[in-house]
Amino acid sequence: MREWGAALGPALLDAAVLVAAELITNAVRHAHKGPITAGAYLSDEALRIAVVDTSFDIPEVGLPDAEEENGRGLFLVAALADRHGFDPLPSGKRCWAELDLSAPLPIIATHVPQMRS
Repeated sequence: MREWGAALGPALLDAAVLVAAELITNAVRHAHKGPITAGAYLSDEALRIAVVDTSFDIPEVGLPDAEEENGRGLFLVAALADRHGFDPLPSGKRCWAELDLSAPLPIIATHVPQMRS
């Protein structure tokens, strides 16, 4: 995807890298076994990122409590991507996200919990 950076622009490239990282991390953390493959596909309209794993578990978008350290990956994917979903496969599933090339990226406000002493 970095080779397409000039065509994507810095904001879209940053969002795409984050989306890819989250999809790959989810596959590694939740598939537990078997191969994982990832790919990115660029068309005139959109960038599609897809990750295939061997788990049949259905991914769910959620937002955990502020104290939780994990569980925000698909929430970030949903916030950054124009479309996202999964396709069941005979050997697992394909999780994917698409980012439109002409649409502006959403601005996401982040909240960093204060450390308690």
